[in-house]
Amino acid sequence: MSMSKGQNVVVPASAVRVELGWRSGAGVPDTDASALLLVSGKVRSDADFVFYNQPAHASGAVRHEGKRNADGQVTDTLAVDLARVEPAIESVVLAASSDGGTFGQVPGLHIRVLDAASGAEIARYDSADASVETAFVLGELYRRQGTWKFRAVGQGYGSGLAGLATDYGITVDEPQPAAQTPPTPARPAPVQPAPPVAAPVTPPPPMPPAAPTQPVRLTKVTLTKAAPSVSLTKQGGTSGAMRVNLNWEVHKQFKGWGSKLGRAVAQHADLDLDLCALYELTDGRKGVVQALGNAFGALQRPPYIHLDGDDRTGAVSSGENLTINLDHKNELRRVLIFVTIYEGARSFADLHATVTLQPQFGAAVDFSLDECTVPSTVCALALITNTGSDLTVQREARYLVPERGVSPQRTVDYAYGWGMNWTPGRK
Repeated sequence: MSMSKGQNVVVPASAVRVELGWRSGAGVPDTDASALLLVSGKVRSDADFVFYNQPAHASGAVRHEGKRNADGQVTDTLAVDLARVEPAIESVVLAASSDGGTFGQVPGLHIRVLDAASGAEIARYDSADASVETAFVLGELYRRQGTWKFRAVGQGYGSGLAGLATDYGITVDEPQPAAQTPPTPARPAPVQPAPPVAAPVTPPPPMPPAAPTQPVRLTKVTLTKAAPSVSLTKQGGTSGAMRVNLNWEVHKQFKGWGSKLGRAVAQHADLDLDLCALYELTDGRKGVVQALGNAFGALQRPPYIHLDGDDRTGAVSSGENLTINLDHKNELRRVLIFVTIYEGARSFADLHATVTLQPQFGAAVDFSLDECTVPSTVCALALITNTGSDLTVQREARYLVPERGVSPQRTVDYAYGWGMNWTPGRK
């Protein structure tokens, strides 16, 4: 159902997928979806803000699932389980922010609400009047007499995600530019930052989500050849669980067909990429976490790394994921994240892959792989190193070509001097 600004519609589903969409291209800024869970127009705490650096609400009702690019049509998705939204929450604001430009430079900006079970479209709103805005409230899900409804909003901000978040009560730890197009004529007077234990203005609901231990950080870190490393220590991301996600798609023609069909053909051809990790502990123990041989690891005991499963779709919401328990970082000396092609392709040449490291605290770290020009079946992605005083992530993006009869795992071992003994294994 296509909607105009201000129109509303009943949401008959108990769970929905909210897709923020636009067309990519030269000069188009990156765009990110976010959600704010509100009581009387404000968040109860910073934990009621769901976005790329805080991808899941404590209640499990709202999750940021990430981006997909299909033939130049990009979507950034939020999953909202309306049945799990806490009774105190009156509305879920659905917002977008641009990175590196304005929404006047983003073609085809729209929001869709889909039934999570059937995929049927419930509502769609296309934004046609964006200009200098750097943040947008595109819509909201709200309760009305026991029923959930969706309203198309289309309200812009010139102050970016920081300004939008602040207006809804989020504490942001980064400098904010002055608002150019505030949505309301009056803004609240500045207040001094208060420690997380300070009492809120209004009494919290019986079971509020736990507030983050520090102000929300909106910064994203993208590693490149020119800037290949980042300190997690300086970013404040050295505790809790760090999720590592690998997602991919075919970005060239596959077997003579267009890329869209190529992706389907590739999946039917059993394209299987495996995310793996070599680890070295401070006591000298070494090993590998991988699906091969069911070496999935563990989070609460050595090696404090766990592979979630074995995915064949490349989806951001699933993809290949592993988790590193940074609460035990002092027992980790180095961790090398790498990916192998198990079956379905002869090299990475026709694949576009993106790696995201999401610390529980601190900024998300992401990077894309360069184009592969060699017959590589294994790629070193990132090296995490603990020097004792610093925990760093180094972008490797290094395609390796195994010698005849040498496994991809052994090839990575040789390249990085791990010095392990290898035996054949299978899934």
